[in-house]
Amino acid sequence: MNSLVIILIAMVVLVAGYVFYGRWLAKKWGIDEKAKTPAFTHEDGEDFVPSSKFTVFSHQFSSIAGAGPVTGPILASVFGWVPVLLWLLIGGLFFGAVQDFGALYASVKNEGKSMGMIIEKYIGKTGRKLFMLFCWLFTLLVIAAFTDMVAGTFVGTGLEDAGVAYANGSAASISMLFILVAVIFGLIQKKVGKMNEWVKAVVAIGLLVVMFAVGMHLPIYASKTAWIYIIMAYLFLASVLPMWLLMQPRDYMTTFMFAGMIIGAVVGLLVAHPTMNLPVYTGFKNAKMGDMFPILFVTVACGAVSGFHSLVSSGTSSKTISNEKDMPMVGYGAMIVESLLGVVALVVVGAVAVNGTKPDGTPFSIFSSGVAGFLEKMGVPVTVATVFMTMCVSALALTSLDSVARIGRMSFQELFLGDTTDTAKMTPMQKVLTNKYFATVITLFFGYLLTLGGYNNVWPLFGSANQLLAALVLIALSVFLKTTGRTGWTLYFPMGMMLVVTFTALIQKTVALVKNVASGQAAFLVDGLQLIVAILLMVLGVMVAYSCIRKLFGAGKNSEKEAA
Repeated sequence: MNSLVIILIAMVVLVAGYVFYGRWLAKKWGIDEKAKTPAFTHEDGEDFVPSSKFTVFSHQFSSIAGAGPVTGPILASVFGWVPVLLWLLIGGLFFGAVQDFGALYASVKNEGKSMGMIIEKYIGKTGRKLFMLFCWLFTLLVIAAFTDMVAGTFVGTGLEDAGVAYANGSAASISMLFILVAVIFGLIQKKVGKMNEWVKAVVAIGLLVVMFAVGMHLPIYASKTAWIYIIMAYLFLASVLPMWLLMQPRDYMTTFMFAGMIIGAVVGLLVAHPTMNLPVYTGFKNAKMGDMFPILFVTVACGAVSGFHSLVSSGTSSKTISNEKDMPMVGYGAMIVESLLGVVALVVVGAVAVNGTKPDGTPFSIFSSGVAGFLEKMGVPVTVATVFMTMCVSALALTSLDSVARIGRMSFQELFLGDTTDTAKMTPMQKVLTNKYFATVITLFFGYLLTLGGYNNVWPLFGSANQLLAALVLIALSVFLKTTGRTGWTLYFPMGMMLVVTFTALIQKTVALVKNVASGQAAFLVDGLQLIVAILLMVLGVMVAYSCIRKLFGAGKNSEKEAA
């Protein structure tokens, strides 16, 4: 089939889903445009910061559109492009977008609380502790997988191909400029106050062009190990600095770059309109990947549904929403755009496939070279196209990394919070464990240890944990909706299916790790740590799911139904 037809079908389906299903959910749950959001009632200049709709959308999209929507569909394409496309569309509309919007909605309606604190309110303290421990372990997997990916795209030394080394070095240079310019942009906005959105957009795009030009002329060459250390240092800053100073301006500028990447890919497909060179369906079993169920679902991951998104929705975005009417666009809409990115990635790998087989290389390199080829056909110089795409794919992971570092730090802190957040009433040990600097260092340290295994080893475990987190969040949201008298039955099938998928995948991964350990071929820092994390995730998943499901099917409507 022609790839352009696939893109058009996907766009129509996704837009229709947003217009009809997304708005129907918003109407059923209730949106109060006059209500004061947590961004105003708890404004503190750090986490709770009232922001414009597009600013919050850009943060949400940049944070959730990590490596997943590119990596997942490309890896899963070995089962054929039709199963992947169907899951991207169905999963995106009825699983992922519902969870993202639901987590954002529940958090805004509960004073900007994280999913863990919401679980404590509607399910109990034990459920909250278990959930926060699960979340913290999950963030370690994300840090490990994405740090390895980003560092790999920045490597500029020890490469045989000088062109690749230059592209990587230039992308690395632009990324470092991004951090510096984001801080300056944030300070300017703080000084000027509320900036006209059009002026703000023009300034952001202008800064992007300047950074791109400077980065191409001044590439930075360093080894992968050096970049891992540099990325960890950046994550420390992203975790502890105020939202308005680094993450929001960085995500705002990055969104325009992502938009350029998606538009460039779609226009390139219009010009080239290649056919899909991948098989429609290759069968239920694959020699390398395993069975389509559950592997397809946990591999596609973020492009269809991702538990990580709920942590962004309730951890950061809910604290910056200025008006409840912005929630459908931020929560449901950002996921729709991510699903479209997943479809674009699928079409790109289909276009560059040879004899029904995807090219060799990492998913990032396949996607980057594929879209760069489209841009070259449009007249863009090959060097510029290659650097731009290398920058984009690294930014996909980096913008998720800074969010997950902050969320991991907050999850660790919440693990040790008692009944109060007042430091004067805490024990000396509590003060240390809930200190944001200490929590950040501990989180990044264990994330670094898992990074030593490389993303190829971590990704299957990350995918399973990610989908299990989504299942747990969907159950918790069902409890919230039922307790507050809102429509929640639409979440029952997604949560049930994701529980079955993820526990099956985790059991398979655990069995494989045990076999490695038993055969004496395992390295502790790779297989050993992953085995420990896998077992912990399964145990915690069962305990949290049991607590939530028992509450869900034993809870009646709360007389304290919140005002819509």
